Amino acid sequence: MRKFLILLIATLAAAAPALAHDYRVGALKLGHPWSRPSMPGAPAGAGYLTITNTGDSEDRLLGGSTPVSDRLEIHEMTMTGGVMKMRPVTGGLVIPPGQTVTLRPGGYHVMFIGLKSPLTLKDHFPATLRFQKAGPVRVEFNVQTPESASGQDHGMTH
Repeated sequence: MRKFLILLIATLAAAAPALAHDYRVGALKLGHPWSRPSMPGAPAGAGYLTITNTGDSEDRLLGGSTPVSDRLEIHEMTMTGGVMKMRPVTGGLVIPPGQTVTLRPGGYHVMFIGLKSPLTLKDHFPATLRFQKAGPVRVEFNVQTPESASGQDHGMTH
C-alpha cells in the first residue's frame, strides 16, 4: 500500500505542469496559459489561453512582457485566398462582456518575439499580460504539446 501511495504521489507531481491553471484579474478569468516547445534557434514562439469576461463592459488584451523574449505581442492568423497569414492585432484584442475568447493555434495567439532560449517541453515561464481596464496580471505558461493542452478547452471561441 505504501508503494502504491508513493507511486500515486509521484505520478500526480509529474502531471502537475499539464493540469489546468487559472488566474483572475478584475472581471477577467484567464484559463490555462500554454505554449508549444520551440525549435532550437527559433526567433519566436506562441502562447495560448482562454479569457472569460464576467463583467458588463468589454476589456482589451493589449500585450505584455516576459523574460523569455524581447517582446510579447498579440497576433491573429487568418486564411486569405488559400494562404495563411499572420499579423499583429492593432488596438488590442477585444474581450466582450459575458463571453470567452480562446487564443489557440490557427487563430488569435500571443507571440513571444526574440526568444532568448528555446521553449522546452514541460518547462514553464512567467509572463505579464496587460489589459486595458483590468490592468496587468502575472501568469505562468506551461510548455506542452497541443495534444496535452486539448483537454483544456474552456468554452466558446471568438
